[in-house]
Order: sequence, then C-alpha cells, then structure tokens
Amino acid sequence: MTINGLIMMRKEGTLLVVDDNKSILSALEILLTRYFEKVILLNNPNQINSNFREHSIDVVLLDMNFWTGVNTGNEGLYYLSHIKEISPETEVVLFTAYADVELAVTGIKQGAADFVVKPWDNDKLIATLQNAYNLHKSHKELKHIKEIKKELQDEPQMYWGTSDAMLRLRETVEKVANTDAAILITGENGTGKEMVAREIHNRSARSNEIMVSVDMGAVTETLFESELFGHVKGAYTDAHSDRAGKFEVASHGTLFLDEIGNLPYHLQSKLLAAIQNNRIVRVGSNSPIDIDIRLICATNCNIYKMVKDGTFREDLLYRINTIHIDIPPLRQRKEDIVPLASIFLKKYVQKYNKSISGFGAKAEKALQAYEWSGNVRELQHTIEKAVIMSDNGLIDEASLFLKSSIKPNTATESFTTLEQMEREMIEKAINRNPNNLSAVAQQLGITRQTLYNKIKKYEL
Repeated sequence: MTINGLIMMRKEGTLLVVDDNKSILSALEILLTRYFEKVILLNNPNQINSNFREHSIDVVLLDMNFWTGVNTGNEGLYYLSHIKEISPETEVVLFTAYADVELAVTGIKQGAADFVVKPWDNDKLIATLQNAYNLHKSHKELKHIKEIKKELQDEPQMYWGTSDAMLRLRETVEKVANTDAAILITGENGTGKEMVAREIHNRSARSNEIMVSVDMGAVTETLFESELFGHVKGAYTDAHSDRAGKFEVASHGTLFLDEIGNLPYHLQSKLLAAIQNNRIVRVGSNSPIDIDIRLICATNCNIYKMVKDGTFREDLLYRINTIHIDIPPLRQRKEDIVPLASIFLKKYVQKYNKSISGFGAKAEKALQAYEWSGNVRELQHTIEKAVIMSDNGLIDEASLFLKSSIKPNTATESFTTLEQMEREMIEKAINRNPNNLSAVAQQLGITRQTLYNKIKKYEL
C-alpha cells in the first residue's frame, strides 16, 4: 500500500513532537500516526523530562523556537543538548521555519540527526523521521550486540612460555599493542593466532571495547559485503531488517580478520577501499558510515608468495601489514609443550570433575617427542580427550592416544576409514597446489567453502 508515493510499512517506534503551535501539532498528529506506533504531542518543552520518564522515546521532532518574537533557534539547541544528555540514544530532528543552514549544521554537530524546514513537505518529513528511527534502531542494535559480546567473552589467559622465539614475540606485542598500527599475524593452523590478536587488543587503548572476529574463509562470496558492511531492509530478498556489519560492530574496538589469505581476489579491492577510507556503505544504502577500528589480520598462507603469484593484492598487503608477527610452530618450542599441557589439564580436570594431578614421566616424554602438526589446538584436544578417558591419578602415555608419526610409503599405504582417506586426499591436493585453495577445490571436485570446512575439520 502506498500513500503519496511512500510505501506504507508496519508502524514502529515512539515519536515525541515538541512545538508550541497547537495547529501544527494537530496537523502532524493526523499525518504521523499512520507511520509511528505512538505519537506524543507536546506544546511546552518544559515537560520533556516528565515525558521521557513515562515513555521510551525513539525520535523527537523538536521545534527550534518557542517564545513569541524570539527566532534565534537557541531554544531548540538548548533542548537538543538536554535531550541528548538525558537520553543519548534518542534521535532528534530539528524543526524550524527559518532555512538557516549554519544553524542546522550547528544542531547536527551537537547531535541532531537532521532538520526539516517549515512549511514542510509531507514526504520529506516522513522520510526524515523514518531515517532517524532507523538510525536509532541501528545504534540500539549495535549497543546490544556489544553488551552481549562483552558478557559472553570467555578469554583464556595468554601463555607465553619460556622459549626464545615466544619471548621475542611477547616483546613485539608489548611494543605495538598500544598503537593503532595494522598487524598481520602468520603461523601454522593451531598456533594461537587469534589468542595473540586478543592479547594485543587487551593491552591496547581499545581494551574497554570489543574485538570482533571474522573467519574470512567461512564467509561466502555472495554475503561478503552484507557480513562485513551490513545491509538495509529490503536490500535483497532475505533482508527483513537493517543489520550492522562487522566493521560497524567493531567500531572503536578491534576487527580481527582471520584467514585473510582465503579472501578471493575480486573481493580484496572492496576490503581495501573500506580500510583506506575508514568508511563503509551498507548494502542497499547510499549513506556512508564512518568507522574507527584497529585492524588485525591473520593467515596460515605464505602471503608474500601469493602476492608474487598474483592471488593477493600487493596494495592490500601493505595496508594490513604495518607490523608482521610470525608465531613459531609448537615443534620448534618443545620446552613449552608440557607447561601448556598442564594448563589444559587443569582446565579439563575442573570441567569434567576428575581427580587427576598431572602426567606420568613417559607421558611427558611422549608429549615432547610428538610432532604436533596441529600445534596448540591439537595439544588442547589431546589433553581434553585424555582427561575424559583416563581413570588414573596421572595421565599415562596410553591415555594420550598419540598417532604414530611414521607415515606409510606409497607402495604399502592403506586407509582404515573413509575419513582417513579423505584427509590424505585433501592433504596431497594441497601439497600439489600450495597457497591456491581454488585449484585444490577444483581438483577434488568440491566447492571452495566445502574444502575450507574440511581443512578446519582435519586441522590441515
């Protein structure tokens, strides 16, 4: 259904109209009750406080002048400031009979969402108020998301270990954490790249805000822009409401883009534009939104070789790589293995209510001798399984269920399960096509997304 060319939507939101002209209030009541769930009319601005105590007000249409013979607009600016003080999330649209651009700019700088000039155009007034309401909803959604994330964040403590490589890494983190420098973290799967990113965030000036993590390999190409930049209602078939993207949610905090090397080449330019301009545009909108993020990226790929091969943009690499941090694999810092295992043991003993005090001597030797191709993540899974399966006071070697590190030769190799066969096939295809997941997926006859899910599953 349309009225005067405007699409009639479900009525939402509470609107407070403050104007000392009762004729204007009557006209606006007739017009605006078709668009807002509740319209409150007020001819005396001194009653603003009591109305905010009684109602949850989303948008205010505020007259700029209230007293006869006074047309400076200062009254409106005063009440604008007061409203933003008592209810920062409420959006205010200024209403003035004088098309004073300088005054309107002053009002917007002080927090107004927009302004409308009297005599007003109905369509423009409605569109302006609805835009203000959508802005209010977005800010409210953003705040809600941040509150949930802060409540749910269960951040394990960083264990640096005693190896020289990790002590040097810690020194670098301490130097760069309190800057806004873009950081690229590299390392094999399971080395703890996200843990290091979170440590940087926690040591930064943004630590009171959230760190938003995005697994770039898990974001489908068709939803890339929607996930990162957000969308407006009606932007596409399933866009039933406005939605903030990850850049917007992370604004004033840290955005962590994991597996950045898996981002397809044709999407890299869109990411680069957002980073360069510190600005995004939601899908379906023409209104730019300024963002303020600390960017940390991570990858297990040889990203410098990818640039050389033409699969990763060199200009994007420069943007994300002010500081490069490389995390050594666990097999290169064997002195950290048993202390790390002890941390995981304590965690899972408590979780599963077991009476296990430590590791037997043979178990410790086995832990240090193992290759740990899955690094810290594989060690953690191994200790959890050992705690579940062990009935002794100490974890023995048998409870670790460590796989043999001796690989069968091609002449005699055999597969015991379909999963083992699949893992071997994927591993070989990756070795034949290093740093080119598209070629690996094509060779195996599966989609890139399916391949990525299986790589995560098998910790390749």
